[in-house]
Amino acid sequence: MAEIVRVYTGDDDLTHIEKVDVPMESFVDTEGAYGLGTPFQPASGITFRESPPGYFLDWHNAPRRQYTITLTGEAEIEASDGTKMRVGPGDILLAEDLTGKGHTTRVVSMGTRLYVVVALEE
Repeated sequence: MAEIVRVYTGDDDLTHIEKVDVPMESFVDTEGAYGLGTPFQPASGITFRESPPGYFLDWHNAPRRQYTITLTGEAEIEASDGTKMRVGPGDILLAEDLTGKGHTTRVVSMGTRLYVVVALEE
């Protein structure tokens, strides 16, 4: 089963990180594609970004609910509860820590991190 890394604000106003299973169900699309997938989620935009080796973004909150999908490179996310988790190629992160102290993001790979941000509609 697929997993995503969820970054969220807890009742203690700190950011926490957890891995959660993605509920997959059978589908057949209009063009005939089939298999397992998730239901569609409304999205308001998509952007592709690059961050160089050594990039560091100090404590911040997610600007909106969004998925971040790493294509190349590796980043380390540190939550304000002290938890650290690395994300690399193929990893999906759901950022939902819109309040509280937030998290940091550091590129830890030797090469550039290329990633996709998908902004979710509210």
